[in-house]
Amino acid sequence: MYDNYNRHINYLRISVTDRCNLRCVYCMPAEGVNILSHSDILTFEEILQVSKTAISMGVDKIRITGGEPLVRKGIVDLVEMLAQLPGLNDLSMTTNGVLLSKYARPLKEAGLHRVNISLDTLNEVKYTSITRGGKLSDVLEGIQAAREAGFHPIKINCVVQRSSDEADAGDVAAWCKKQGLEIRFIHEMSLTEGHFSVVEGGSGGDCSSCNRLRLTANGKIMPCLFSGIEYDVRALGAENAIRMAIENKPACGSTNMSGAFYNIGG
Repeated sequence: MYDNYNRHINYLRISVTDRCNLRCVYCMPAEGVNILSHSDILTFEEILQVSKTAISMGVDKIRITGGEPLVRKGIVDLVEMLAQLPGLNDLSMTTNGVLLSKYARPLKEAGLHRVNISLDTLNEVKYTSITRGGKLSDVLEGIQAAREAGFHPIKINCVVQRSSDEADAGDVAAWCKKQGLEIRFIHEMSLTEGHFSVVEGGSGGDCSSCNRLRLTANGKIMPCLFSGIEYDVRALGAENAIRMAIENKPACGSTNMSGAFYNIGG
């Protein structure tokens, strides 16, 4: 599949829930959020059908996101169903790592290929402050469990405010080097103000080569994170929604006044 700017669209990011077990300051407002009702969230069968359709149209790479995907009940079963789809070459997940010590091995056995784990600091007090209550030890145990389960590569997503030269980012980078982990620096973004940049160590944020679509937890296909454009798979059908998203994928992101990171997936 190619869009109007000759970009090869082969990557689908699937948000399986808008719920999360952390409340990171750059992701969720202090007052909390209005979560979706269970009837609004796509069932596994619906996600599977959208995925099959996307693969038949040229997608060969899927990433599972949230919210926090590991809080979705039955997530290992969904991974197993997706992993068995013919034509899918890369199945990965982005997680905050809090529950990974429990799920790493079952996810690997179900067919998950790779994990990206969020880690912004190695300072316990700062970690608790950034996540509004999270425990750094839970994430470190999750990373170790992912290693023991055989995931490779394991990528660490580190959010920075201004630069990867920041002290906490430097500490995480040095630790990752010792642990044999790959690090990606993600500059803090704003959907409503249109602040985004290319991920250091990754390809995200480069509009000229963007190859992705997004499926939100409530069934909207989005061609761009920094745009309010969306197409409802329940109302339009998966194929029509995907095709319309590709046809209307903008050349470059601008702003998104209706969505948020916690319910779209970054």
